[in-house]
Amino acid sequence: MRPLPLIVAALLAASAAPAAGAGSPERVEIPYGGTTIKAVLYRPEGAGPFPAVVGLHGCGGLNNRNGTLGTRYQEWGRHLTGAGFAVLYPDSYGSRGLATQCGVRVRAVRTDRERVNDATAAREWLQKQDFVAADRVSLLGWSNGGITTLWAVRARTAVRSGADFRSAVALYPGCRRLGNAAWSARVPTLVLIGRADDQTSAAACEQMVAGSRGRSARVEIRVYPGAYHDFDHPGRAVQVRTGYAFSVDGTGRVHSGTNPAARADALKRVPEWLNR
Repeated sequence: MRPLPLIVAALLAASAAPAAGAGSPERVEIPYGGTTIKAVLYRPEGAGPFPAVVGLHGCGGLNNRNGTLGTRYQEWGRHLTGAGFAVLYPDSYGSRGLATQCGVRVRAVRTDRERVNDATAAREWLQKQDFVAADRVSLLGWSNGGITTLWAVRARTAVRSGADFRSAVALYPGCRRLGNAAWSARVPTLVLIGRADDQTSAAACEQMVAGSRGRSARVEIRVYPGAYHDFDHPGRAVQVRTGYAFSVDGTGRVHSGTNPAARADALKRVPEWLNR
């Protein structure tokens, strides 16, 4: 077995190379009500129209501390652009002058309200662009953004205007509250989570998905053995983090880090699901 540092180094090297044909990210602004949502756009080369993805960041926010786009979102932007998708990342926190919210229990920007509105505004903005196929805009979210994804495609949530999201993927979302709310989906939805995740519960997501059977659009869940939160990060050795507002055991102590097998499967599975 290769030592973990070598695996991580290989992953970092692979993620550093842009996907073939991928363009450079652009900064765009989306007027929405009294808020201007700042966003980052990746788009393939050519005129399109392309299928598109709205990507929703986790509780740490969209950008690194130095203000650059987070490594995970860079990697997914390149990967999905290489697969032929335009990708738009709305910055729910930075647009409102907020830093990381991972340690905040009562958040001003809520997954089931403000962030759902951001996702809807991003979808509507994309559907107005000539390079986007308006009926092929999907939703992808990580952690806190994964929770928002599930709220945004909830069967009881009305579509405000335009074509609905075509499909959705939620990576390691918190599912307990959604399960208690008898969640079901309007559109085909995929949940990816690690069995060892101690920030969000795989068992709660399994229960949520099982409870939606028979009254939902197609919903599938993939649970990765031995994988922690952030398993798809392009190069993070597993580490213990403290001070989180939410964790499975309530201590605020969680594990985070790359799982190469889970990451490889997600990189293959997500574009396939979104391209249905």
